Amino acid sequence: MLTVTENAQSVVQGLTQGSPEESAGLRIAADDGQFAVTVVSAPQPDDVVVVAGNANVYVAGEVAPALEGQTLDAAETPDGVGFTLAQQA
Repeated sequence: MLTVTENAQSVVQGLTQGSPEESAGLRIAADDGQFAVTVVSAPQPDDVVVVAGNANVYVAGEVAPALEGQTLDAAETPDGVGFTLAQQA
């Protein structure tokens, strides 16, 4: 199962707080062989739902096996907020 750090939870909450949908969250899917992260109002039917604190993270079904045992983190970068994935310790 994907885990979400407190930093990432805070970032996801910040990104979705203006949404009128309680189900708003961050969605991780595949895009041209890479992971793509988007803010969505609700999960897709095949998404794996990860609730971390008050943050919703949705993992597209086709990439869920690849994210098994990973940790999602977030940090400030020169270009804004960046998300990283790392193997769980």
